[in-house]
Amino acid sequence: MFLGRRGSKQRADNQINLEEVKRLFDRTDVSQVRSDIQRIIGSTVQLETNKGRHKSVIRQGIVSNAYPSIFTVRLNSGANNSRNLSFSYTDVLTNTVEITLCEETPA
Repeated sequence: MFLGRRGSKQRADNQINLEEVKRLFDRTDVSQVRSDIQRIIGSTVQLETNKGRHKSVIRQGIVSNAYPSIFTVRLNSGANNSRNLSFSYTDVLTNTVEITLCEETPA
């Protein structure tokens, strides 16, 4: 009987390992989003942010920096006004923020 308990404990440990493996795949997705954002630094993007209750805001800006947990977008509001917004990579994964690359016009 003692061996039976031991065997069931080993099965429980295997289930925990499967859960850890599933979390690793989630991390891989975040790292993929991070690398995609790093590739478009300096590009003009359109951001659609979901504010809840069917409210969304659409803005256009330039991806300025990518940090380990967040990335920043610089918005040009007027002549000398510029505003920085920061978003996490999980915002992109959960579709709280949708990013679309804009076609840049030649200078």
